[in-house]
Amino acid sequence: MPWSEVSVVELRKEFVMLAGQPGAKVASLCRRFGISRKTGYKWLGRAAAGEMALSNRSRRPGSSPRRTAEEMEASVLAVREAHPCWGGRKIARRLHDLGWSDVPAPSTVTAILRRHGVALGQAVPAGPFQRFERARPNELWQMDFKGHFALASGRCHPLTVLDDCSRFNLCLAACGNERSETVQSHLRSAFRRYGLPDWIIADNGSPWGNGPDTPYTPLGVWLLRLGIGVSHSRPYHPQTLGKEERFHRTLKAELLAGPPFGDLRHCQTAFDRWRLVYNCERPHQALDMDVPATRYRPSERSFPEALPPIEYGSEHKVRRVQQLGWINFKGKAFRLPKAFAGYPVGLVPTTDDGLWHVIFASRHIAEIDLRNGSSKTVTHVSEHL
Repeated sequence: MPWSEVSVVELRKEFVMLAGQPGAKVASLCRRFGISRKTGYKWLGRAAAGEMALSNRSRRPGSSPRRTAEEMEASVLAVREAHPCWGGRKIARRLHDLGWSDVPAPSTVTAILRRHGVALGQAVPAGPFQRFERARPNELWQMDFKGHFALASGRCHPLTVLDDCSRFNLCLAACGNERSETVQSHLRSAFRRYGLPDWIIADNGSPWGNGPDTPYTPLGVWLLRLGIGVSHSRPYHPQTLGKEERFHRTLKAELLAGPPFGDLRHCQTAFDRWRLVYNCERPHQALDMDVPATRYRPSERSFPEALPPIEYGSEHKVRRVQQLGWINFKGKAFRLPKAFAGYPVGLVPTTDDGLWHVIFASRHIAEIDLRNGSSKTVTHVSEHL
C-alpha cells in the first residue's frame, strides 16, 4: 500500500523518528504506516544521510566550519519567521537539533531577535503547580474537542488526542461535527497506527459521556470492548485535562490565529503540517526541550479489526442487558446504563452480603444491592493534571 497522498513528507519524517527510537520494531511500524518493509528501510537509509533526503526541497547543510555570525543570526531569524510564537529557548534548541555547531545561548538568541526588532511576548511567571504524568507512553491518552471555529464554508471541530507521558499528538482531526461515529473513525485510524492505550480520559460531555451521572455511551462501550479503560474528568474542573488544554492553547497561538481556512480539507492539510512540527521539531519545555517524538513509542497492543468476544469466567453470573438498561437477577430488576443494552454482563459477589459487582469485558461498571434492590453506576473520575 503506498504512502497517503496527504502530507507524504510529514508521514516519512514521523516514521523515521519513531523507527529510530531504542527498541522500535521497524516491521510493525511499516505495517501500521501502510508501507512495505523495503520502502521503510529505504527511507531510514536516506534519512541517515540527512533530513533533506526526505523531501525534494533544498535544505541548508547541517554544519559548516565557515559559517559566520551573520549566517547564525540569519538562521535564528529564519526559524523565528517559520515559527512566530517561538522564543529564544525553542529556537536555540531547534538550531541544535538541525546540526548547527556553536549555537548561541537562548538569552543570546532572544537578544538577536530584539536587535532585529522582532516582537516578543511577555514571560508569564510560574505559579505553584504540581504536574502529574504517567511513567511510560500509552498508559494514558487524553482526548477532547477544541472549541469549534468558522471556516469559509461551515465549521471545524478539532479533535485532539495526546499521549500523557510524551505529549505526542496522536490525532489532530478537522471534523465537521462532534458525533460518536466521527470520533470512532478517527480513533480507529490512530489505533491502527500507534496501537491501543491502556486508558483514555475525556470530559463528561458528548460523545464520551452524557453528564457526570451518565458516564457510559456507545463510544465508551466500544473502547471497553477493546480493553481500554475509560475515565472522565472531574466535573467543572478542566485542569484534569491540563495537557490537552495546554495543547489547545499552543494550537490556537501557532496555527489557528492565522488566516481563516476555506474548508475542512484545507484545514486538515494545515493540521497535518503543524502536527509534524509539534511532534518532531518543536522543543517542549515540559520535556526538557526535547521534542515529543523522542519520548514516544507505539503501543505493543495492536488494534484488532474484529472486536474480541465478550467472555466471562465460571465465577460470574451472566445476564444480558435489556432495552433501557434493565437486568433481572434473583427475582429483582436493576437499572444499568442504557449504553450496555444488548450486551452480556457478569455479576460477582463482594465480601458484603447481598452486594454484587457488575462487570463488562473485565471492567467494573456498576454495583447492585439485593438487600434494597438498588443499583449504582461506577464512575471512573480522574484528578489527573
